[in-house]
Amino acid sequence: MKKVLLLLADGFEAVEASVFTDVLGWNKWEGDGSTEVVTVGLREKLTCTWNFTVVPEKTIDEILLEEYDALAIPGGFEEAGFYDDAFSEPFLNVIRYFHEKQKPIASICVASLTLGKSGILEGRNATTYNHPTSIRKEQLKNFGANVKDERIVRDGHIITSSNPGTAFDVAFVLLEMLTSKENVNHVKDHMGFV
Repeated sequence: MKKVLLLLADGFEAVEASVFTDVLGWNKWEGDGSTEVVTVGLREKLTCTWNFTVVPEKTIDEILLEEYDALAIPGGFEEAGFYDDAFSEPFLNVIRYFHEKQKPIASICVASLTLGKSGILEGRNATTYNHPTSIRKEQLKNFGANVKDERIVRDGHIITSSNPGTAFDVAFVLLEMLTSKENVNHVKDHMGFV
């Protein structure tokens, strides 16, 4: 079984987290059965953007990182306090661990800024929220990333994306990294994507 750590910051977007639980959950029941998602946060109760409340299965201090095979991080809103957790050292240290071990790291939208803040995107290709009115691409560039104007950027074991609309695609890329293209197509078929 491949365990995926779904790392949640207060203020995360629920839809960006749910794609990981759904795609990897569908794989568990309808695909090759090899994936399990564990939701983890800094605190016992999290409030999403727009006040949806979530209780993660575990807190960071209750887990052993070596038990996990991949990391997934949804983005969130500054106005909802996302960066308070996402830029904290305990959160960033989880990212650094997965990078050091070269395990898959999948981020959606502004979650790439957490990767940048952790230092793992220095000199790497990445993207982030790309609306023309947003300053996020400039922020990512300031973290040393080579910012690409693409929907999804994969650089080795790291996946970044440009907006919430890419969420399902990111989850499928992560599933392919953990299993196979044939298995992803099987899961997509069952979920009605093909």
